[in-house]
Amino acid sequence: MADSMQVIEHPGVVIKIFDKRLEVMILSQSACSSCHAKGACTAADMEEKIVEVADPAAHNYVVGQQVTVFMQQRLGTRAVFFGYILPFLLMVLTLIVLISNEVSEPFAGLSALLVLVPYYIGLYFLRDRLDKTFLFAVKPISTN
Repeated sequence: MADSMQVIEHPGVVIKIFDKRLEVMILSQSACSSCHAKGACTAADMEEKIVEVADPAAHNYVVGQQVTVFMQQRLGTRAVFFGYILPFLLMVLTLIVLISNEVSEPFAGLSALLVLVPYYIGLYFLRDRLDKTFLFAVKPISTN
């Protein structure tokens, strides 16, 4: 199967239904959270997340219904790039440029952190465009 056709799936529960969209709660867990020794380990991580899913057939679902939320894997990779990798690269690049131009280290470090402010403000203003790019889909879990 082509990489662009692979999907990321998570089980979820419908918590709200709107006209043509759903709010679904998914349980995001790290690999170690399902480990039998998680009670003795502080690295275990489970977190509830709420995602909004556009679905013209939203009226066919009911609150509390078990569903599967999915999105294309390439979109997940793109989200990680914009959320983590690009900001990290901006910080490192800012730090390198300022230190190579003999700016004091405290000022360079603070500037490297502050470069994230306009970046995340830009992401905030582009949120409507990003919402159209990062689309989730939902399908009911069959109870056979």
